[in-house]
Formats: sequence, C-alpha cells, structure tokens
Amino acid sequence: MDRMKYIKFLGLVAGIVILNILVLSPGFLGISIGSSAFATAFGITLLVASAIILFYGSYVLLFKPPAVIPVKEISTHEDYVEALNRYRQVKSLEEFITLALEQLDRIKKKRTTLMNIINQRFDQGELSHKKFSSVTYEVEKLFYLNVKSMLSRISVFDESEYLSMMKGKQSKFSQEILQEKMNVYNEYLSFMKNSLSTNEEILLKLDKLIIEISRLDSFEPGDIDNMPCMQEIDSLIKQTKFYKQ
Repeated sequence: MDRMKYIKFLGLVAGIVILNILVLSPGFLGISIGSSAFATAFGITLLVASAIILFYGSYVLLFKPPAVIPVKEISTHEDYVEALNRYRQVKSLEEFITLALEQLDRIKKKRTTLMNIINQRFDQGELSHKKFSSVTYEVEKLFYLNVKSMLSRISVFDESEYLSMMKGKQSKFSQEILQEKMNVYNEYLSFMKNSLSTNEEILLKLDKLIIEISRLDSFEPGDIDNMPCMQEIDSLIKQTKFYKQ
C-alpha cells in the first residue's frame, strides 16, 4: 500500500486525538460530559463526529480504490506506475507488466543521474546544457509514449477469451476464425514486446550517454551532435516517430 496513505491516516488520527484532548481535558477548555446539558450535548457530538470522521477517513485513505485515470490523461511518472499496477492481476501479461514497472523505476533513476551530471558539468545558460537537456527530455518523452501505448493495448486485452482460446475451448468456431483471433492476440503480445524492447534500448543509450558525458574534458558545443551516443539516440527517436506514424 502507498506509504503516503499511511502517513495521512496517522496524521488524521493524531489530529482527532489532539482536538478531543484540547476540548475535553480539564487543563484546556475543560468541557466535561455530565456537568451540564450543553456540555454533555457538545461533548457527545464531538465524540460522535470524531468517530464518523475517523471511519470515513479510514475508508477514503486505506480502502477506497483510487480513481481510474483515462490512459490519454496519464501524465506523471506516478500515474504510469499506478495505471500499470491496476493490471497486475492479468496473469497472461504479468511478465510484461512487471518488466514495464521495473523499467519505469530505472528511467526515473537514470534521468536523475543524467541531469545531475549535466548540471555539474555545464551552466544552465550554456548551449551544451541545453542540448543535453533537450535530448534527455525527448528520449524520456519517447519512453513514456511507449508505456502509454502499452496501456492502451492492455486496457482492451480480454484475458478470459485469450485463455479460453489457448485451452481449445472455442472449437465450435472454424479454423479460419480461430486463426484470425489468434493473430489478433499475437499482435497484442508482439506490440508489447516491441515496446518493452524499445524502452530497454532507450535505457541502454541513456547509460551510454551518462558514461560519455562523465568522460568529457573539454569540447566545443558543435561536437555534441557528432558524439556516437547522441547520434544513436537521435536515430532511435526518428525511427520510432516514423514507426508510430
């Protein structure tokens, strides 16, 4: 479960406890249940309200399913992680989803490492900083585009029908129809394999870029475009964009 949810829940509990202590403790407001009709009514109302808030807060923070974000509206790293985690129960795709989540964790770490190196080696106003930052942004955008495309396929993947077909439970259909259905599901799997392979290639090229930048001593901004890794990344971006079209 999300660690932040536990922190928020503990904060809610602490807030309710402190409020009740301040109101009911003799050392503070000192409202005592039984001392008067008003005090009793107020004290009981506070306790009931505290219990309702605690139960409702527990449900919202610990048990209520998160709102499902449409694939086209996914934008942050956390959105992608949450979206993929919703499909962990799809056993036929479990291997793909596990790898995609692992890649998401790695792209975040590599981007942080790469930007730290760029910021250490160059001033933000330098052309070199702008060029390296720009290619980092473009390749990261391509990475998340591949994940979004995968999520679009996963969201319409019918696992029950796929398993039924794989177990030979659709023998009432002609061989031609069965073959066509198998081709459709093979396209699903093939697309996801290709997307994961492309993202793995992106991660590898980011590793190479990190190594190349860390090895640089002095060079002219014009030399950046001739760096082998920069050329490989540029080629990958162009090829993938052409393929997506």
